[in-house]
Order: sequence, then C-alpha cells, then structure tokens
Amino acid sequence: MSTTPQLLSSVQVARFVAHGFLRLDGVVPTEMNAEALGVFAADLPVVPYGTPVPKAFPEDSFARRLVELPAVAGALRSLVGPDPTVDHHFVHTRQPHEGSAQPLHADALIDVRPDAFDVQLMYYPQDVTADMGGTLVVPGSHLRRINESDTGRYQNLLGQTRLTCGAGTVMLLHHGIWHGGRRNDSDTVRHMYKIRFNPTVPQVRMWDVTDLNSPAVSEELGRTFPWYEGATGRLEIHNRIQLWRALSGDTGFDIDYWATRIANRPALRSQA
Repeated sequence: MSTTPQLLSSVQVARFVAHGFLRLDGVVPTEMNAEALGVFAADLPVVPYGTPVPKAFPEDSFARRLVELPAVAGALRSLVGPDPTVDHHFVHTRQPHEGSAQPLHADALIDVRPDAFDVQLMYYPQDVTADMGGTLVVPGSHLRRINESDTGRYQNLLGQTRLTCGAGTVMLLHHGIWHGGRRNDSDTVRHMYKIRFNPTVPQVRMWDVTDLNSPAVSEELGRTFPWYEGATGRLEIHNRIQLWRALSGDTGFDIDYWATRIANRPALRSQA
C-alpha cells in the first residue's frame, strides 16, 4: 500500500470551503476498524493543547497510524498544512436507546479568524445506520460565527445532513461547523473518535493546485444551501470569497464582483 499522502485538488478544497466539511468514505482498513473498538474501550492518553503530532501520538500508536493513512494525511496536509499540533482528542460514545441528543452547536467560543481555521477529524470505526443517529451537520454553516450552543434551540434546519456511512469513514470539518451527535435508537454502542488539529504555518496553497483555475472552483464556492435566507445567505458567499483569497493567495478572486464592489474605496487610494 502506498504511503504517499494523497493531496486534495483545488475543487475538493473549494468544496470544503463551501460546505465546511469533507467526507472520506471507507478510507480506514477493516483490520484497523476492528482494532479501534479495543483502543477506544481503554482510556486514551492525555494530550496537552498544542502538542506536535509525533509527540502526541507515538510511532505505531493507533492514532498515529490513522492520521498517516495516505488519504487522511493528504487531506490534512491540504487543509491544515504540515506539522500541525493537536488541540485535543476524545472518543464520543453514544449508548443504545439513550433517549437524548446533543444540541446543535459549534465547538468552543466564537472564533473570528479570517485567515486560519482548525480542522476536526471525526472517525467512525463502525457502520453507522440511520437508527444509530450519527453526526448531524449543517452544510455551509461554518462561517456564520456563533458561540458554542447559541444554535441549541434549533431542532431542524432545511438541508441538514445526518451521517450514515460504512465503517472506516473519516470526516474533516472546519472548526466552526454547526453539528451535534444524534441520539442512538439502535441496540449497538456507537463510537466516534475526534481529533482537533491547529495549523502552525499559513494555510496557503497546501493542496494540488493543478486545477486552481478550473471553472469548477467558482462553481463550488458559489453554491447555496436550502437553509440560507435570500438576503443574508449572500454574506456566506462573501465570507467564502474572503477565505478562498487567503487560502489561494489570489487577492483578486471574486464571484460576480461581490467582494471587489464593496472594497472599492477611492478615498484611500487618493491618500496613498
């Protein structure tokens, strides 16, 4: 099996910028999925905030092998850059017939960084069926800044997704995505392992930029979602433009002149 990281394309990164997450189905081998259940049954080692990956996860540990799988390593390198640090890691376990679910939330307090973001890896070692609940995610919500459970009173939003997947699936999420663990109505214990990564370098053109000028990039970045309001939803497109400018290094990138138009300030130019 190749150990070379499989970098994302520009279209895939643009899809992440628009959706706020990227899904990698079945990328973890069957034998690792079986091993994971035993690993998660034991206490995970404590990892202090800001620990480099090699120190946080010793060589040949389960977590190290997970993040070094070519598809996972390539996607992480493409989004968060080389040599990230580990913010924290945790196994989320939902018991059968729990009868409750997490409120819709974004992790931690409001984060207004315009040119950097953390990436959260969520790994599912088992098949996740509809009655097991899964992780609910609201596509395109990550750049609408909220403080932790500000959205907790919302029960359902048009276009939300609830993950069902095969064993070995990994999701990579922008730290600001609105999400929540749904209740488990099955007879099976459900596990999800989460690692949050912090960048240590500017997140600029870390992916395969061969298709950077493809029209499909703008198509992805201009995507709308069913829960967007007719007017306010436009701000989500503008926020994506700003993020894509930072990630691509293309300060002139725009969609329908939305960012260019409101940046036009002749008075500032005349003072230069």
